[in-house]
Amino acid sequence: MSDHPYRRAPEHSFWSRALTRGGMLESFFEGPPLIRVGEKVVSAGSCFAANLVPHLEKAGLSYLRTETGHPSFARYRNDNFGYSLFSAAYGNIYTTRQLLQLMKRALGTFKPEEDRWHLDGQVFDPFRPALRYPASSDREFDLLTAQHLQAALDAFSNADVFVFTLGLTEAWVSASDGAVFPACPGTIVGTYEEDKHVFENFGVSDVSSDLSEFIQLMRQRNPGVRVVLTVSPVPLVATATGGHVVPATTFSKSVLRVAAQEVAGKHDNVVYFPSYEIITSHTAPCSFFEADRRSVSKAGIDQVMSVFLSHCKTDPSLATGPDESTAPSIAALSAALVEAECEEAMMDRTSP
Repeated sequence: MSDHPYRRAPEHSFWSRALTRGGMLESFFEGPPLIRVGEKVVSAGSCFAANLVPHLEKAGLSYLRTETGHPSFARYRNDNFGYSLFSAAYGNIYTTRQLLQLMKRALGTFKPEEDRWHLDGQVFDPFRPALRYPASSDREFDLLTAQHLQAALDAFSNADVFVFTLGLTEAWVSASDGAVFPACPGTIVGTYEEDKHVFENFGVSDVSSDLSEFIQLMRQRNPGVRVVLTVSPVPLVATATGGHVVPATTFSKSVLRVAAQEVAGKHDNVVYFPSYEIITSHTAPCSFFEADRRSVSKAGIDQVMSVFLSHCKTDPSLATGPDESTAPSIAALSAALVEAECEEAMMDRTSP
């Protein structure tokens, strides 16, 4: 029998050998360590991305925070929109265009025309619409926004590893300058105006181009940063295409997955980690989703993080968990994140 490329392929390249004969999920990813002890990690992305943080810190890895709330607010429960869960208080970033525009706003090269909403004597941020405490004046809003954008820039500039979870392709944008809102105006705050707010569904070239440009801008300030890309396995809560939500979800996740692969292949020190495949592949158990078939279960999140951490260089002596006497356990943190709301979910709550 003649020689051919499949004779030299590794075991995990064959379905029967990789899976049905007891293959491990750890083999879904191959590459250098994702994170090493002492490296500063910054993350951003969709709701699912927030699950990364408590697991990293419990494993003794260093999560960089450049923007934290005032201690007097510590007794209040998190807003459930992720503002305190990421390195800076940008909350959930669902699209690559939103991420790119955040970087450009932080660099001072893009200023959205519709940059604030006034309502009942308060000033709301269209790009962080669910902040618990909106500004009370334009002056206060300007100061808080400048502080936030500097914190975001500090995070991007000082990360050793940047982890981004791609979540959606569908977005609502400003008709005047293309500024991307994290939620359709009117679902959380603000007013939807048909002539000012338009729907856009990004394609592979859009996502790939936006993500590549973001990486290039980040590396102008932070040349050595490594990037880990993931795709959220959480389906769309609703689609604005007018079609069925299930095919719309398949389109969105397919675009994101292809774009992530393109970007990882185009740039050095950019890798794709298969959290999406771990949760949604043919081999994943039903228990990885809750009964609604949309919310990823604690078991699913724990499995993703187990595989992720198996590809990190950790030091068991540095691993610490929250103080059980004063803080929730890591299991409770994971459960709380599973139940957390996203701006996206507000579309379902506010629909008829």
